[in-house]
Amino acid sequence: MLTGSMKFQSGLSLRPMSAADHAFNESLYRSTRDDLRLLDAEDDFIEALIDAQRQAQTQGYGDMFPNAMYFVAEHHNERIGRVVLDFGQNEIRVVDIALIPAARGKGYGSEILQAVQMVAGKVMAPVALSVRFDHLPAKQLYGRLGFVVEEAQIPYQRMVWYPPGGVR
Repeated sequence: MLTGSMKFQSGLSLRPMSAADHAFNESLYRSTRDDLRLLDAEDDFIEALIDAQRQAQTQGYGDMFPNAMYFVAEHHNERIGRVVLDFGQNEIRVVDIALIPAARGKGYGSEILQAVQMVAGKVMAPVALSVRFDHLPAKQLYGRLGFVVEEAQIPYQRMVWYPPGGVR
């Protein structure tokens, strides 16, 4: 299990999230909701909606994954994202990965997932995640990393990676 910080050769690192990361976490969430900014509504309404969605996500993760661990992804000590992992009895669940816009498409998500796969391989646990049907770049990334679709309930697909030699 990941309990401390993990450092990668590329300058990427994961560390446990702390109270000092609260403002970053809020800003990161806001950067992932450009879909809501497309609404034909007043800016104040959209910002209130984004805040309500962030609060609902926080509550939902807490309810569904009460033992989840929250990590901050940093590149050369600059915060670039967040990773939420739940180490269950039968699997490691990637609850969420979010990166700031400037860090997207640079391979950091792959690197993070490969580190999770490495940990999972050591304990022979599958890694599971959910992805929206319409999130093609994420689905392509997960496919390249060996994740396969195991279940589909619109609007999400559950994808799982099994360690080599692991039980399916």
